[in-house]
Amino acid sequence: MCGIFGIVANHKSLIDSSLLNEILDELFVLSESRGKESSGIAIRSEKDLNIKVLKNSISASELIRSKKYKNFLSEATASSFDKGKLISSLSIIAHARLVTNGNQENNDNNQPVIKNGAVGVHNGIIVNVDTLWWNHKELRREYEVDTEFFLDFFQRELKHTSIQSALSLSFKEIFGAASVAIFSENSKRLVLGTNTGSLYYIYDKTASLFIFSSEKFILQTLVLNTKLKKMISLSSIHWMKAGSACLVDPEKVEIDLFSLNDDLLQSIETSREQQRKYKIINTTPREFFSNPSILSNVKHLENKLEFNLKSISKLKRCNKCLLPETFPFLIFDEKGVCSYCNGYEKQNYLGLDRLHQYADQIRNKNGDPDCLVAFSGGRDSSYSLHYIKKILNLNPIAYTYDWGMVTDLARRNQARICGKLGIEHILVSADIKKKRNYIRKNVSAWLQRPRLGTIPLFMAGDKQFFYYAYHLRKVNNLKETILCENMLERTNFKSGFCGIAPHFDDKHNFGLSTPKKLQMLMYYGKEFLLNPSYLNSSIWDSTKAFFTYYVTPHSYFNLFDYLPWEEEIIEKTLIEEYDWELSPDTKTTWRIGDGTAAFYNYIYYTVSGFSEFDTFRSNQIREGMMSREEALDKVNEENFPRFESIQWYLSTIGLDFEKTISIINSIPKLYQI
Repeated sequence: MCGIFGIVANHKSLIDSSLLNEILDELFVLSESRGKESSGIAIRSEKDLNIKVLKNSISASELIRSKKYKNFLSEATASSFDKGKLISSLSIIAHARLVTNGNQENNDNNQPVIKNGAVGVHNGIIVNVDTLWWNHKELRREYEVDTEFFLDFFQRELKHTSIQSALSLSFKEIFGAASVAIFSENSKRLVLGTNTGSLYYIYDKTASLFIFSSEKFILQTLVLNTKLKKMISLSSIHWMKAGSACLVDPEKVEIDLFSLNDDLLQSIETSREQQRKYKIINTTPREFFSNPSILSNVKHLENKLEFNLKSISKLKRCNKCLLPETFPFLIFDEKGVCSYCNGYEKQNYLGLDRLHQYADQIRNKNGDPDCLVAFSGGRDSSYSLHYIKKILNLNPIAYTYDWGMVTDLARRNQARICGKLGIEHILVSADIKKKRNYIRKNVSAWLQRPRLGTIPLFMAGDKQFFYYAYHLRKVNNLKETILCENMLERTNFKSGFCGIAPHFDDKHNFGLSTPKKLQMLMYYGKEFLLNPSYLNSSIWDSTKAFFTYYVTPHSYFNLFDYLPWEEEIIEKTLIEEYDWELSPDTKTTWRIGDGTAAFYNYIYYTVSGFSEFDTFRSNQIREGMMSREEALDKVNEENFPRFESIQWYLSTIGLDFEKTISIINSIPKLYQI
């Protein structure tokens, strides 16, 4: 998720002050792709053992351009250099943060975190952190960030045991994902450890140099883009696999690699049981529950949401599936069966034998990563990662593109899966502030001329996912990119509301023929002319999204072309094996990690009388997975407005809840109230 990196060098190193600055600048910029919400650095020199820290709620690029950073770097390294030459050992750790736990506006929550004589940086999420504080009342919580517990517990254990044991015990306590780098006042050595494998390092003893980072590509680029290419080779880059750790002696620049115990990845069972027992994970401020005025306002806002089930229930629906008469291009035959049912072909799975044969072809026998798995943190991709790792015995790297609408719930579930399976997770973070501003502008423009066909503009910002998937596969030299695309999730009505007749592609959910793509461009062009508010700073991002999604070639391996999609097995596996977290505002497990879904499905359901749930359950009926009666009961429950999620979405993009919902509710319905 976040980007962590660091350097250790001594007086024998060929690094001078100029090259050190060049290396740090490059590492900060490269690591910024993993988080742009805050950044920081910690430095410890042999001449001055005090650890000096600088951090702020600004991006890494902004940080290294600032006068404050340049002064800090100069002062913190002054005793280690003489006329630009390194004369003593120097250790540095740094961080580019994607905010998960703890508001970045409180600088104590930003990385590096300082606690109990330790300074550390952490990539990942400790999902049982509240339970850990509850169970260890001898430790005192001061911040919101989860890294604080790890450092506090590590320092406590270090008083009684070795660094190796203290680190192993710390990892055994946590449930989730963690790659850490720690300075401790109890030792001169730099401490590194990971339970996901999201750490790589350069070690060249001749050059007296050690550099680590969250990604192999970052180190490769660092070497090629700096004077390091004259000193070391790319073969000096090594992977710290899940469950491994390293101590780096700054005086000799020697490393001590060790295992965090063979049973590390199975050691979370105690934490999981504690989490089930106490159930205290709750990020809602305490005053929310006790302040009558807050409760009253929440109830007032929640009551603004419509749920027109009685009127919608009167719509004529297909006698076989659930699609209502308001569905675009839907025609009933003489038996009351819709055209979508009559034109539907059941999925023809390619089979598990072929799936395993393909896995055998791409598997790296030495355990190195062999495939990239698109990982949203939703139920399908979470289960797929489990299946790819445990059943197919592949060695995946999980990949997430965070465009500002990946929820904290999704991130915690990602940490659960990657932490337990020991899977490297690369999260590419967009400029989230900018992306959310684009969403706000598009939603604000839409509210001036609400049309169901232009709702997908709200999600335009996520389409660069495909570009980064291609890039990461290439730079990591992986043999395959695996999608976890459930073909039951087809939502033809979205293009249908643009006036485009349904098109069925056999391979993916994102297929449109060339004429239909042109038709869609014409539809959006017309809407932009009729509503000039769309011609804002987001226009280039939206344009790129269209071409990335519909024009750029997509060539991926889809797991569910081979493996039957079975909802009960998927949910049972995730909940029982990984304590997969559910959303408190709905009983469904679908789309709960997508920050946009609750909002746009509210619009679709309120205006047209159906949502994505209706199309999804209808496909399940056609596949013979459930009865029409069961499916109807489910959608009547699933379409209930998700107040908390809608409120989060509007608050996150900066729109007034009451005003926005009032406009949506006033849109003429496609059915009779």
